[in-house]
Amino acid sequence: METNYRQLAEELTTLADAAGSVEDLMSVFVGRLHERLRHFDWIGFYMIEKGLPGEDPVLVLGPYVGADTPHKRIPLHQGICGAAASSGQTLVVDDVQADPRYLGCSVETRSEIVAPVRVKGKVVGELDIDSHTPAAFGDEERKLAEHCADLVGSYLERIS
Repeated sequence: METNYRQLAEELTTLADAAGSVEDLMSVFVGRLHERLRHFDWIGFYMIEKGLPGEDPVLVLGPYVGADTPHKRIPLHQGICGAAASSGQTLVVDDVQADPRYLGCSVETRSEIVAPVRVKGKVVGELDIDSHTPAAFGDEERKLAEHCADLVGSYLERIS
């Protein structure tokens, strides 16, 4: 049975309204996406951590589902994740092996989508989704990833 993306987006919106913390919200999102969308093989949030004076900010891995990754901290100028955070644009990569920005996390990963999380227009993190299927992410997946990222951003705005 195919997932109804609109229904899933509505379900995630309801979960966002009831979340007790942003960590809980992100954990619920990655779990629900992994459970409902079989081609989402690795799902995780990275949040931007400001460096000490003279240090560059980095993306720090938060809640995730999937295989362990060596990339728990990613400089903003590295990888597809760093490119999405730096540009503020959602990136969809149909073939990570053909993209020189890709930081090899898993030999099984074939495609990736990264949607920035914004608070008051400023990128503060991102949702990263990997698939073992080439070109796994179309318009529906992009909208869903952006919706999740927007819900996390809205949650952070409400509590700040």
